[in-house]
Amino acid sequence: MTEYIQIYTTTENKDDAGMIAETVVKKRLAACAQVVGPITSTYWWEGAIEEAEEWFCIMKSRKDLYDKLEEAILDVHSYDVPEIVAVPIVSGSQSYLRWLDKEVDMDH
Repeated sequence: MTEYIQIYTTTENKDDAGMIAETVVKKRLAACAQVVGPITSTYWWEGAIEEAEEWFCIMKSRKDLYDKLEEAILDVHSYDVPEIVAVPIVSGSQSYLRWLDKEVDMDH
C-alpha cells in the first residue's frame, strides 16, 4: 500500500517558498505545493528566543520520495537549519490520492 505524506518547510519570504514549491513540483517529487503566509514564528536560535515573519510551503508526495524531496529542498533553501518535516496522510479521497500518485516520480 502506498504511503502518502505532507512535507512542511518555512522560509523567510514568499519568493523563497515559491522557488521551493516550483522546484519540487517540476522535479515530480511533489504533486502539489502551496505557499501560505505570512505567519509569525517564535523559536529558539543560538541561545535566544527569536520571532520572525515567515512563509509556509506545504507539499504533497509519497513517503518513498521523501529523501529525494528533502535533498531538493536543501539544495535551494536559504536557512542554515531549515524546518523540513513530513507527516503521514492517514486518509484522503481516492480520486485525489490517485491523482497525487500519477503526478509524482514519473521515473524520476
